[in-house]
Amino acid sequence: MRVVLDTNVVMSGVFFGGVPGQILTAWHGGRVTLVVSPSILDEYRRVGALLAAQYEGVNFEPFAALLAVHAEVVDAPEHLAEPVGEDPADQKFLACALGAGATCVVSGDWHLLRVSGWQGIEVLRPRTFVDRYLEADPR
Repeated sequence: MRVVLDTNVVMSGVFFGGVPGQILTAWHGGRVTLVVSPSILDEYRRVGALLAAQYEGVNFEPFAALLAVHAEVVDAPEHLAEPVGEDPADQKFLACALGAGATCVVSGDWHLLRVSGWQGIEVLRPRTFVDRYLEADPR
């Protein structure tokens, strides 16, 4: 399954583990394909660096390098031709999913959750994604 992860999911998984960490582990194990665009990678790096400065001993850059090599990078616009949702910053995740043919974005952001179903792209909370797609098929 190809999936786009919102920045909040990646940061939670890297820095705190929990349910978002399970999704990253599933990606590392080849159970899901993480799809990103250059603008999403830039946002991951920017936010990861800010969080790494707050949490001693955590360096986000090695994870960002793994993403750049092992995630599927698609050339998707940062903004959609027709704005979707209330937060323009969220459009890059929908544009990436649309450009990659991914049918799922995982996010805890209520702005994204409210547009679930747009163009056939389902936006799911991390727990819902794990319950539906990872625990149902525990390979």
